[in-house]
Amino acid sequence: MKYTLLLGAAFVTLASFSYQSFIDANQSLLSTQRVYGPEEVLEYRLHYGFITAGEARIEMHPQLYTVNNKVCYKATIFGRSTGAFGVAMKINDTWGTYMDTTSRIPQRNYRDLTEGGYRLKEYVQFDHKSKKVSVERSGADGVKEEFKYDIPAYVQDLVSGAYYLRTVDFNKLKIGETVSVPAFFEDQVYKFTVKYQGKDRIKSEFGKINAIRITPVMPENEVFDGGDAISVWISDDNNKIPIRMEATMFVGKVAVDLKHYQGLKNPIRFGK
Repeated sequence: MKYTLLLGAAFVTLASFSYQSFIDANQSLLSTQRVYGPEEVLEYRLHYGFITAGEARIEMHPQLYTVNNKVCYKATIFGRSTGAFGVAMKINDTWGTYMDTTSRIPQRNYRDLTEGGYRLKEYVQFDHKSKKVSVERSGADGVKEEFKYDIPAYVQDLVSGAYYLRTVDFNKLKIGETVSVPAFFEDQVYKFTVKYQGKDRIKSEFGKINAIRITPVMPENEVFDGGDAISVWISDDNNKIPIRMEATMFVGKVAVDLKHYQGLKNPIRFGK
């Protein structure tokens, strides 16, 4: 199971849509508060009940980078399987993006995946002016292939899209309303849509916290059980970090819980 993809997919789903309507509708929902910055680190435990299956680290690098003449944040997700799951299937994945600090759109991203016998290295270069992406991809045999694809304005990737959704002011939404993000993944552009489900007070390893619950609008598939099969709880504060994720699958329930955080842009408060 590609559980680093689960972290990203917890924010997203696939469908077709009008890109201009996305731009017009979503810009008014963005918060002016900076919710993340350099040096932010989030670590998670993926588990089936009490059995830990893997762990992930989401890291915002401390320095800024210049890509395509744009000043960029560099964000990386590291994921690996652990314990008996690691013995049965070794997973060691890295997903990264360089995203413009001003427009919050990606300028470059990469994936380095090892999942059992599967191997992938991929580098994606965005040219937003010409609305093109250049992709270089190689597998276990090391043979490189190059592709070019068309993209719309304001397109994201999976990692930058998750950060983008953290900037949404969910207080401006009513329960049941949705937010969509266009994102390029593998060889095409998808619409990632999440539904606002209201607010909860949830338990975490650090105590209870007020949280916003969102669910990806899921198409019917053979992996997840039901349209609201994935739930994500993000902190109801100026950080909006993911605290807990649950995925109801046909094989059972999988959970991803925050186990460590540091370098947050804003104060966070846990209670009893």
